[in-house]
Amino acid sequence: MRVLFDQGTPVPLRKHLTSHEVETVFERGWSTLTNGELLVKAEEQGFDILVTTDKNLHDQQNLAARSIAILVLSTTSWPRIRMAATAINQAIESMLSGSLSEIDIP
Repeated sequence: MRVLFDQGTPVPLRKHLTSHEVETVFERGWSTLTNGELLVKAEEQGFDILVTTDKNLHDQQNLAARSIAILVLSTTSWPRIRMAATAINQAIESMLSGSLSEIDIP
């Protein structure tokens, strides 16, 4: 799957998602896009999943008509995310097009 990391998603997580093609918003030059523009651009470019730490994304955007799946991580803390890397990978594997899932990372 093609996975896009939003701004707050720790980049080292990509090393734990070896079966996926991972790019970042920064690498794409999309850092200045609004959430709505980012979702449109990501879908146009064929990304399957957006991994974000923006817990308000679902309140700010109408996600009903989206084809991209969105995975929301509850923290930006790399040490905590690293401990949950297996669960994050499993969540990515099970996501359906257009779905929204949140992972509560202790």
